[in-house]
Amino acid sequence: MLWIKALHIIFVTSWFAGLFYLPRLFVNHAMVSDTATSERFKLMERKLYRFMTPLGVLALLFGTWLWLGYGFAGTWLEIKLALVAVLVVYHLYCGHLVKVFAENRNRLSHVFYRWFNEVPVLILFIVVFLVVLKP
Repeated sequence: MLWIKALHIIFVTSWFAGLFYLPRLFVNHAMVSDTATSERFKLMERKLYRFMTPLGVLALLFGTWLWLGYGFAGTWLEIKLALVAVLVVYHLYCGHLVKVFAENRNRLSHVFYRWFNEVPVLILFIVVFLVVLKP
């Protein structure tokens, strides 16, 4: 099970790297007006989203394996699972935003994306404390 835990941590870390960076690309993309730079951002966003999606799936699979293997229970786990569900929705919404930018339909400002970028940071803090402290 330690191998499974190690793989879970690796894939969660990798998935979060994408969850941190993709909205940062949105911040910068929302500030550009020239076509060449916009096209470059579209490519970067699409490739990053396609790369980070399997990482998220693997993080969820190995996390489920740990849950089934150890049989964790408690309020801390229920809160953690709810936050993981929020992250999945956040990830899917990022995919929607990739499509919005690809179709030149973005109407949100870089300020919105700066705040949007903080969501996974807050969730990460809470989840780490929940897993370590198990209150």
